[in-house]
This record gives sequence, structure tokens and C-alpha cells, in this order.
Amino acid sequence: MNLSYFISKRIAGNQQDSFSSTIHKIAVGSIGIGLAVMIVSFLILRGFQNTVTDKIYSFSSHFQVTKYTMSNSYEEAPISTDNELFNNYQKYGFIDHVQEYSNKAGLIKTEEEVLGIIFKGVSKRFDLSRFDDNIVEGRFISFDDDSYSKEVMLSRVIADKLELGVGDKITVHFFQNPPRVRRLDVVGIYETNLSEYYDSKIIIGDLRLIQRLNNWSDSVARGMEVFIKDPSKMDEAEKALDEIVDYDFFVEKISDKYIQVFDWLHLISRQVNIFLGIILFVVCVNMISIILILIMERTQMIGLLKALGANNSQIRSVFAYNGILLIVKGLVLGNVLGIGVCLIQYYFKVIPLNPADYYMSYVPIGWGWEVIVGLNLLTLLVVSLIILIPTAVISRINAIKSIKFD
Repeated sequence: MNLSYFISKRIAGNQQDSFSSTIHKIAVGSIGIGLAVMIVSFLILRGFQNTVTDKIYSFSSHFQVTKYTMSNSYEEAPISTDNELFNNYQKYGFIDHVQEYSNKAGLIKTEEEVLGIIFKGVSKRFDLSRFDDNIVEGRFISFDDDSYSKEVMLSRVIADKLELGVGDKITVHFFQNPPRVRRLDVVGIYETNLSEYYDSKIIIGDLRLIQRLNNWSDSVARGMEVFIKDPSKMDEAEKALDEIVDYDFFVEKISDKYIQVFDWLHLISRQVNIFLGIILFVVCVNMISIILILIMERTQMIGLLKALGANNSQIRSVFAYNGILLIVKGLVLGNVLGIGVCLIQYYFKVIPLNPADYYMSYVPIGWGWEVIVGLNLLTLLVVSLIILIPTAVISRINAIKSIKFD
């Protein structure tokens, strides 16, 4: 048996009700709490990123393909959907789905309120599976086979402002010459909490209504929304789409269109990484202090081992093994605490948030076991290397003086 490991186990097993027992508990607790905080922080960060990006992508896709134009109007420069990307997207392996859309500005008028809105027209190709989580009341619009659907979905923000609900009728005045008015039925309420971009201004209805108002054919729309299979390869997908579409089409990443949101997520990610560095620094300082205290407490043992012929490397290994044992215990405690807190929040949502500020009503948890394993390995590696620093003082301990040390 390895002599250093054997002595380390004997030390760990014979420390009940001793000062070193208290020190060991402090070490395990500091590592455990530090790891737990890191796990909770990174899983919350992952939850924030996944929740916000999923909401944006579910409403606006990963890319929007429109006609080149110098105007910021919601309605100008329609495109024909009779093109290679729309009709044969399946042959491109990186594309998951393509759907058309159109926007038209208008007013919702009730007996007491008037509110400006953007009517987003979608078709039967609309990917409801991605959007379904945003529906909080009622259902999505249904599409008639013979004519355009007169059903519409409102956001929770618009419905509350106008005191409307599922089953109510609304009158929408569309901006054009001459003005047009349509009486529509509210069949559902959606909520993304991204009020600045969607909820405060967009209602969802049938694309054919806009085509009828604008005197467009069935193959004309404002643009195409493109979903890709791997959102982590957005840059490669953008280059590929530029090669597929016509020269007068503009391919825009949604992450560029809503860059403020994605910059905010990046800022949070950077702050969490800084937080990780601070926690690891504190844990390492604690471990250095604890190992030094343990060395001082075992000074006589060190002198005796040296007198019996043990070299510095063997004695340092005793405390290194002891430190690694503390780290492993701390990792177990940290995983129990961190994962436990995340499980409670995930299932019971005990920590609420203000949707107006954070785009969601509770703290989200984004599970990623690779993140948990990575944090465990990082903590184990960094702290294990750090504990070698205080053991260097063992080489300076004089055997005779240390035996007399009291």
C-alpha cells in the first residue's frame, strides 16, 4: 500500500472531536458552498439564455429573408415565394423549416380605446410546435380552405390594455388608401414577455387577409422566416443562405435584428464567468489556509517521519491526499446543494421575476449535465493543484526542532 495514502487515511480517521476535525468541516463546507453557487449560477444563466432565445426564435425564426429596401416600413417590397429556398428547402441539410409572413400596420378600435398594432399574417406553414409554449389562453387561429380566416390572436399586453378576451370581436382599421376595416374574432392570447419587441404591438392572423387587402397573389408575401437545425452555426448558415437566395434578397440574422437582447445575454454570461473566477479564488485561498493549519498541527508528526527516513515528497503527499479527500467530500456536498436548489426552482418556481425587466416571470433553470461535470472537474483540478503550494513549507521543517515543537 502507498505509505503516504495510508498515513493520510489514518489521520482522517482519527480526528473526531479534534481541532483538525473542525478545520476539515470548514474546508468541505467552503468547497461545497462554492461549487453549489457555481452550479446554480451557470444553470440559471443557461436557463436565461435558452428561454429568451427560444422566445425570440419561436416568434421570428433564426433568419428572415426579405427584399432589399432602404425603407423601414413594415409593408414595402413584397417578394414572391415561388423560389428555390421556399419550395425546396428540404434538400439543404442545415435548414429545418421555411415559412412565409407579412406585416401590416393598423389600429384596433374599441368603444373606449384606440391602439396602434402590427398585424402579422402567417399561413398554414407556420410552425406551431415552436410557438405553442407562448399560447397562454385559447388556441391558435384556424385556416379556412375557401377564404381567409377571420380569427386573430392578441398578446396578453394588448388584451389587457383593451380589456379583451377570448371570444370577443375586434375592429381593425388598416392603414392604406382607401382605408380598410375588418371585423375579427379573438380566439387566443399569447405571451412572450418580450413586450418591447412583440407583445406591445403585434397581433397574429391569416396571411391571406393581408394578401387580399394589398391585392397580392397567393404566392406573394413580405418575407420568409428560416429555421435552421443547429442554431450554434448561425454564421455558416448565413453564408449558405446568401448563396441560395436571389441577389436582391436580404438575409438577416435575428440575433442581429434584436442585438440589444443578445448583447444583454452576453453581458450576463461574462458576469457569471467573472463570478466563477472569484469563487474559485476564495475556495483556493481557504484551502491554502486550511492545509497550512493542518501542517502546523502535525508538525511533530512531520519531524518524526523525517527522523524515520521519509523524504519531503512522501510527507507532502500525505497532506495532498488529505486535501484531495476534502475536495471530493466538498464536491459531493456542493452537487447535492446546487442540484437540489435547482430542482426545487425548476419544479416549484419559488423565485419570481418581473417579466417587464427579465422577459420571464420566474428564474429559469437550463439543465446541462456537461456544465455540472465541467464545473466539478474544474474545481477538482484547480484546487488540487493549489493545495501543492502550502505543502512546500514541509521541506523547510527541521526534524529535531519539529519533534520538540509544541
